[in-house]
Amino acid sequence: MYQIMASKPNNISKIEILLDQAFGEDRQKKTAYRLRDDVPAVPGLSFVTMSDEVIIASLQFWPLLIIDNDRSYEALLLGPIAVDNDYRGQGIGLDLMAHGLQAAKEQGHKRVILVGDETYYRKVGFSRSLALGLEMPGPVDKARLLAQELVPNALKGVKGMISKIK
Repeated sequence: MYQIMASKPNNISKIEILLDQAFGEDRQKKTAYRLRDDVPAVPGLSFVTMSDEVIIASLQFWPLLIIDNDRSYEALLLGPIAVDNDYRGQGIGLDLMAHGLQAAKEQGHKRVILVGDETYYRKVGFSRSLALGLEMPGPVDKARLLAQELVPNALKGVKGMISKIK
């Protein structure tokens, strides 16, 4: 059994260990981390999954802008999401994302972006086709740039460069 709950400030060091385990200690060199640099996670959208009072998974959302000439669109960056190696393959990550996406929708957010494997993230509603008009700064495999609409048609006609909120 496990329980999803809001992350607390005292969880940060445990989450960092979990993220290093999942992605390696060089994970912060990835392009998605540039969008998180010096930007706080969205309040109310950081979650952990607990089992026997131990953090076994974590998820955060970060604010983004999609900029197209003179227009900008607010969006969220999902991630990183990590599940402890001993708990992978049990649907915990999918449950955690479904929980987080529902919370984001309830907060009034409309669009979510992530970089990941479409085969996996499709299970919670992400697709490459919704991200076709989007660009990301730095090196990124375009096939792994995915998006989801939390509100129908929220990405219709949206194109441009994904940028961090300053």
